[in-house]
Amino acid sequence: MSTYEQFAYIYDSLMSDIPYNKYAEWVQSNAPLNTPKRLVDIGCGTGVLSIQFAKAGYEVIGVDLSDSMLTVAQNRSFENGTDITFICQSMADLEGVDEVDVAVIAIDSLNYLVTLEEVEQTFKRLFASLNLNGQLFFDVHSLYKMDVIYPNGPFTYEDEDVAYLWHTEPGVEEHSIYHDITFFVRDESGYYERFEESHYQRTYSIETFTNLLAKVGFSSVNVRDDIFGKPSEEVDRWFIHAVK
Repeated sequence: MSTYEQFAYIYDSLMSDIPYNKYAEWVQSNAPLNTPKRLVDIGCGTGVLSIQFAKAGYEVIGVDLSDSMLTVAQNRSFENGTDITFICQSMADLEGVDEVDVAVIAIDSLNYLVTLEEVEQTFKRLFASLNLNGQLFFDVHSLYKMDVIYPNGPFTYEDEDVAYLWHTEPGVEEHSIYHDITFFVRDESGYYERFEESHYQRTYSIETFTNLLAKVGFSSVNVRDDIFGKPSEEVDRWFIHAVK
């Protein structure tokens, strides 16, 4: 699993099109703050979503495997005047997070787990952490994105400060992909620094995810192909909501 080392410091500029507001609205519409709620943001990255939830009134815990991401998140939280606890930990080994009302695994973070056993272990850990009637929200890449969209790389991006060349290659496991990304980042002197990141992601069918959730004990599982739509075959992301 990648730990987003140098990538952490340019992550936000490359994720500017992610609808964080819609994600927060999706969670808040199902878990409104009529009473104080404790929320854990798994794979919190640079803390953008964590801070939105904290500003909305949730007591937030941010969890991520990358020290670099958490450094950016902690600085951002300080700058925004929010009080968030950040923990460096793998989601499959989650511990010390108890009596939570809401759990969020946003922006395909779950797809970085290498095995189905790790996915099940993550669901088990979160189920144990949640209070009765606690809610889990997460999104994952669809089979269509993993099997059709990603293999059509390479992909490129360029602006005046950052450029990248993103190569993709199908993984050995079904519905998996290797990402090899070469970045060119402009420094203060105007020169470009080159660095590389390698990532691996894997997804499963909707039935696999929902069956695992039911096996662990979750109920009322709902799947959408976007935050406001219904599942279909040719979408790139599924949004899943489950209740303990």
